[in-house]
Amino acid sequence: MSGRQAWIDASAGVAGDMLLGALVAAGADLAELQAAVEAVVPASVGLTATQVTRAGLAACKVDVEMLVDDPPHRTWRAVRSMLAEATLAEPVRDRALAVFARLADAEGQVHGVPAEDVHFHEVGALDSIADVVGVCAALHDLGVDSVSAGRVALGSGSVRTAHGQIPVPVPAVVQLARGWRVSATGTGELTTPTGMALIATLSSACTELPPMALERVGVGAGSKDFPGRANVTRVLIGSPEVLAGEPFAGDAMVLLEANVDDLDPRLWPGVLAALLQAGAADAWLVPIVMKKGRPAHTLSVLGPPERAGQLSEAILARTSSVGIRRHELTRHALPRAWVDLAVVGGNVSVKIAHRNGQIVQVTPEFEAVAALAAQQQRPEADVLAEAAAAAMTAGLKVGEELPSGARSIR
Repeated sequence: MSGRQAWIDASAGVAGDMLLGALVAAGADLAELQAAVEAVVPASVGLTATQVTRAGLAACKVDVEMLVDDPPHRTWRAVRSMLAEATLAEPVRDRALAVFARLADAEGQVHGVPAEDVHFHEVGALDSIADVVGVCAALHDLGVDSVSAGRVALGSGSVRTAHGQIPVPVPAVVQLARGWRVSATGTGELTTPTGMALIATLSSACTELPPMALERVGVGAGSKDFPGRANVTRVLIGSPEVLAGEPFAGDAMVLLEANVDDLDPRLWPGVLAALLQAGAADAWLVPIVMKKGRPAHTLSVLGPPERAGQLSEAILARTSSVGIRRHELTRHALPRAWVDLAVVGGNVSVKIAHRNGQIVQVTPEFEAVAALAAQQQRPEADVLAEAAAAAMTAGLKVGEELPSGARSIR
């Protein structure tokens, strides 16, 4: 598998600046992160990184310096427009949009207002925009494809916010942490809404440290130094590794779903094709019966977390759906490769699924078969049989070694 995976240790808590510091300590280029933040909020904040200690443990502290006076509180609608218009790498934009969408939904539930109209206060100030965009840019800079995290320490007691004195964990963190393994661990606000939103949105699972070939470790510092407890967030980054007796490694995925009962069925093939073009790993329809006996379809779209925003927009733009369900999951897929084989009158690509260097499945690519059959005005079944025979002749059989000339894909 290409790309890296990151595991976040938030057992002492997490905030946006702590996670950002950990990623900078792991090797993310601070200048690249500053450029990404500048693209969203020009001439508004500056990022600096310094080495500090927390309870005797060396860590990186990233500070966000305000370059403007009295920054405005912004709605989710305004933040979304800023991110959409900024010149950002697509994975950075998609991840940042997904994080803020999750924050807006949580704040909306807490305050009883539509997510669109949520005014970000603590979580929407310039420093939090810098934290979210900076973390997403750091993951991109480090080549991280998948993220997971362990148990999160939330804290206890109370804290003063723009809304007054509220209990810890604060309500937005409670909403964001649903489905996650959490604990109090200490006194005070150990996890902020921004930190919890980053973990809950970017991580595919709450899990112990997954098997990996460890390459980088980063330790990010919080603002306070507590005696006897290191106020840090750690990030471990490496290449996915399959250990003996372990299942093969997985990819972080999101599943987007919508029930649709009023779309002209002739439009569905174009909808599915557009979603695949937008970066979906797969898209499909399941016939259902809704209330009052109405026939309908469930549209399911599988894709990487960083594409969730773009895929959601495509669903809303191309269907009559007014809402989308989102589920985080892990997809376990065998590595795949291509081999081009000669058949009568042309070439056909053959897809090979393999594991531990051995072939598990061999399948001629049907689109290539159909195109060649149409070109030669021959039955597709004949070309398909010739491709299968060519694969056998080339030694592409289950249990054989993967040929060295195969082109790897994900």
